[in-house]
Amino acid sequence: LFKHKRALFVLCLLSAAFTPVYVGVVFFGFIPEHRCFSPGVAELSQRCGWSLEEQLNYTVPEWGGHRTGFSSHCRRYEVDWNMTGVSCTDPLGSLVGNQSAVPLGPCWDGWVYDTPGTSLVTEFNLVCEDSWKLDLFQSCVNTGFFLGSVSIGYIADRFGRKLCLLVTVLINAVSGVLMAFAPSYTWTVIFRLIQGLVSKGGWLTGYVLIAEFVGSNYRRAVGITYQLAFTLGLLILTALAYVLPHWRWLQLTVTLPNFFFLLYYWCLPESPRWLISQKQNDKAMEAIKHIAKGNKKNLPLSFQNLSSEDEDGEKLKPSFVDLVRTPQIRKHTFILMYSW
Repeated sequence: LFKHKRALFVLCLLSAAFTPVYVGVVFFGFIPEHRCFSPGVAELSQRCGWSLEEQLNYTVPEWGGHRTGFSSHCRRYEVDWNMTGVSCTDPLGSLVGNQSAVPLGPCWDGWVYDTPGTSLVTEFNLVCEDSWKLDLFQSCVNTGFFLGSVSIGYIADRFGRKLCLLVTVLINAVSGVLMAFAPSYTWTVIFRLIQGLVSKGGWLTGYVLIAEFVGSNYRRAVGITYQLAFTLGLLILTALAYVLPHWRWLQLTVTLPNFFFLLYYWCLPESPRWLISQKQNDKAMEAIKHIAKGNKKNLPLSFQNLSSEDEDGEKLKPSFVDLVRTPQIRKHTFILMYSW
């Protein structure tokens, strides 16, 4: 079973590498504590010898130590902190007199973020009025998952598991690297959408491929193992995000291993079951012999008698109707759709 175990191992690596696309927004889109940048505040704080907490209490609206108000994150006092004669004990009172009448305005000069690293939020200022852009970023990934799962599943049935897997891996790797160097928010979303289009479909193709390598008695075990690798990927992603607090470096680090998966062209055979369904019995026989040789097993007579006598018959053509064609398949399809 060496060949089967090796195939399962290399495909589990693919499963683990899928996690950054699936849940990466938790780290790429981390929202740190933030407040408006107000010109002159840093100089005034230095002159007055304020601590950071004193500076925030004096110069940030509704700060009060709880740090949860909209005004403390998204509004600033519309005063000139660079004016001469500003009091160090009552700065607002010395500027406007009545503190309750201090006008508030948006963060014209950007924000200050309390984090040593960077994220999509800190780099593109996806807070306050632009906070919806972070939701759009993840929504594009999910849209890609939906479209890609449907279309790539059909492509894998039509052109083969192995070819589909390699093409999705290549596109995912290239778009992931481009995202790490994206010059703007728009390009970041575009490259993330492309990753969504191919990554989920590629993950599902790997799942189908390993399930078709083994007999029905082992199918459940390899399926669970494949998904356990995804869970391991979550732990590895968390550790990497802890070590790499800058989102571009993190994106590059989790993407580069995908190029390694292109080596699967030489170490993974095509699914014999798919080859047989396409009446390519000679190629299926070659794949089966290759697997048997790696496992140091002799082929049963039932496999040795496999021939191309049926190759003139009609190939099985995939169709979405297959999902609801029979009562049993229809029941399984609706149960899985409801569960997801």
